[in-house]
Amino acid sequence: MPIAIKMPALSPTMEEGTLARWLVKVGDKVSSGDIMAEIETDKATMEFEAVDEGVIASIAVDEGTEGVKVGTVIATLAEEGEDLDEAKAAATPDPVRAEPVGSEAGAQAQPPPATSAAPEEESRPSTSSGRTEKGTAPAPSGDRVIASPLAKRIAADKGIDLSTVTGSGPNGRIVKADVESAAPTSVRPEPVEGRAAPAPAPVAAQDFGIPHEVEKLSGMRKTIARRLTESKQQIPHIYLTVDVRLDALLKLRAEINDALASQGVKVSVNDMLIKALAKSLLAVPSCNVQFAGDTLLKFSRADISVAVSIEGGLITPIVVDAGSKPISAIATEMKDLAARAREGKLQPQEYQGGTASLSNMGMYGIKQFDAVINPPQAMILAIGAGEKRPHVIDGALSVATIMSATGSFDHRAIDGADGAALMKAFKELCEKPLGLVA
Repeated sequence: MPIAIKMPALSPTMEEGTLARWLVKVGDKVSSGDIMAEIETDKATMEFEAVDEGVIASIAVDEGTEGVKVGTVIATLAEEGEDLDEAKAAATPDPVRAEPVGSEAGAQAQPPPATSAAPEEESRPSTSSGRTEKGTAPAPSGDRVIASPLAKRIAADKGIDLSTVTGSGPNGRIVKADVESAAPTSVRPEPVEGRAAPAPAPVAAQDFGIPHEVEKLSGMRKTIARRLTESKQQIPHIYLTVDVRLDALLKLRAEINDALASQGVKVSVNDMLIKALAKSLLAVPSCNVQFAGDTLLKFSRADISVAVSIEGGLITPIVVDAGSKPISAIATEMKDLAARAREGKLQPQEYQGGTASLSNMGMYGIKQFDAVINPPQAMILAIGAGEKRPHVIDGALSVATIMSATGSFDHRAIDGADGAALMKAFKELCEKPLGLVA
């Protein structure tokens, strides 16, 4: 019996992805553990491994295809001794297959691919290991609107409610021509039970005749835009800033690096700040929390998400249990995490989670800034540049290296006094840094 290979869920929140590249072709024999494809999620490009053994009978989704829903059949595998043509013919047509950008023109002229998945309501997402299922049967779509990704984008741009459009594609699928000929919906209908209300149409671009080029948003940039908008709309932020004298911390860092030179380990100021934030959260546990509607999660471990800038956006690899790790271990771990983040090689568990975040823009000369909370976390610490400033020391005006740090707190979960206690603990640890190595 042919085996349907489905779009895997490479993270707990993944709903769709881009099939970036196939590493196999029809007729290739694969074994468990072989890398079959590269799949781009909203955070990284990840390798997709085979679980079953067999021969690739057909490929249903071309490389470069965007918006492939989790659970969509992307290829068919023939078992040992099975005829490839028979395996391909046995596959069920897929009315919801995604298409590469610009491929809409041939959607009506070509028959649906021979290999496919059952509609989304009936298909179960694969695991990140690429587990496949056999014999999945199609099911009725009910009230779900079936439309190509391009048709959905055009409908959103034009303010068209897809439930009012009749599809001319295979199995009634709505395609580009259908929405281009439809009139914009003046009043959006109330949501039907079991189906979410259509998202508001985005504001149309206005170039005012200024020369420009249009750059398509990556999946990562779309996710950043959505999550940060939700954060500012749904989370009441409160901001608390302290000025931290860094001279003692910089002196300790130099001593640590001198001691670790023979091991090839170099500690950065950021590594020490990660440790300081983690220990502060453990000292003020009322800030090491997460708001969850009518409950509050109180964490007993401080996992610090660290913002790392990568091409096209940013990602937040996590230093797990940073409060109990030596600074040298944090330095080694962060060097590895940052390098793999920029290569797109992080695993989902390495950037999803965390109890709080740290974002450092000091290397850009930024003096102070307010960071947006990374949901579902309840706080993020924004670090500015350390710089020489006039400072009063023991009643006398002097010059010291000062850094501004601003905590953004979810006021639903963290009171101002608790946030202030955390910032006080962080400041004291930085100014008396032996507490970081004690």
